[in-house]
Amino acid sequence: MSASPAEREELSQILTAAGHGDQGAFTELYRRTSSKLFGVCLRMLRDRGEAEDVLQEIYTTVWRRAESFDPARASAITWLVTLGRNKAIDRLRQHREAPVAAPSIALDLVDGQPTPAANAERSQERQRLERCLDALEPRHKAAVRAAFFSGATYNELAAHCSVPLATMKSWIRRSLIRLRTCLES
Repeated sequence: MSASPAEREELSQILTAAGHGDQGAFTELYRRTSSKLFGVCLRMLRDRGEAEDVLQEIYTTVWRRAESFDPARASAITWLVTLGRNKAIDRLRQHREAPVAAPSIALDLVDGQPTPAANAERSQERQRLERCLDALEPRHKAAVRAAFFSGATYNELAAHCSVPLATMKSWIRRSLIRLRTCLES
């Protein structure tokens, strides 16, 4: 369920007040947005501890930089999610030489190895994702893979593909919508 225009406006006012040093506004901002931002971090990092660390970095940065928020350029939640995504990408890049291991669920392990059932389920999910990715245009597929599996930024992707930044953002947005539709069917 998306926020109403009044709720978005109220969140913008809270973020602006936090930018002026209002600790109560900062506390309210955290209360209203931390679970969403934690979800973004967890999806990207796939490690609860890493996601918690990045969430703390996000709010430290918010406290220091909230005055740079401009409600005319983006909504408060868009500004916060972008900040969170960038922090998570930074964390992924720090671990490129030693990638963050995907979390393993204890019930899916026998003697430290995934069970056959867990392997089969992951394999089926992977095949489904690959099928949906294969339905995308090759350049769009490559952009989505680079953005979400290796942490490349939109700017890096746009430069690599020699397209304007807005074009790259559109490619990825439309591709994600198609992926979601494909995976839900």
